[in-house]
Amino acid sequence: MKTRYVNFIMLSIVTLFGCNLYAQNSSDERENLGFGIKAGVNIANLYDTRGEDFSDASKIGFAGGVFVSIPIGTFLGFQPELIYSQKGYKGSGSISLISFEYTRNVDYLDIPLLIQLKPAENFTILAGPVYSFLLHKGIDFSSGSITVDQQTEIRNNNIRKNTLGITGGLDVNIFPIVLSGRVGWDLQHNNGDGTSTDPRYKNVWIQATLGVVF
Repeated sequence: MKTRYVNFIMLSIVTLFGCNLYAQNSSDERENLGFGIKAGVNIANLYDTRGEDFSDASKIGFAGGVFVSIPIGTFLGFQPELIYSQKGYKGSGSISLISFEYTRNVDYLDIPLLIQLKPAENFTILAGPVYSFLLHKGIDFSSGSITVDQQTEIRNNNIRKNTLGITGGLDVNIFPIVLSGRVGWDLQHNNGDGTSTDPRYKNVWIQATLGVVF
């Protein structure tokens, strides 16, 4: 009799443990609220440019911040993010036939508001608007013999402080790790007047980050 009770108790424990393990393994992360941090790089450049004797090249900068994944069912969600994003470009121009090269550094606080499409547990497609607030601007001259006054004039060029853009990409979810790729475009110009020292442009960037979800 005692043996039957022992066997029954052992069988119950194993059954309960197995059900709990199955429930954990079968839970779909797409339905869970998630908070995460991520960091990586931006590769930024310009498009829709206008300038006199102006040329540009890509610039690499840091990108990192936090995000919240808010489920709206299994296949749909909303993901706001708060990202410190270094953008800009490498450029060259001329003043009075004197050529110079420089790197324009513009640091933003980006706020992407992204809709999630989640066709599978390990893949998320995201797209939405991004609001960018200028935190810092600077310029480093790498070559050329323009005067200090001319350099100061270029540094003081007006740049739009609030910019609206659009961004989208893909997340690969290997819980708790998230690999993210994004492409973004400014929808507004920088307010430049289109000269060799102050080109009119919009930023475009490719972003790759590694994140952790809690």
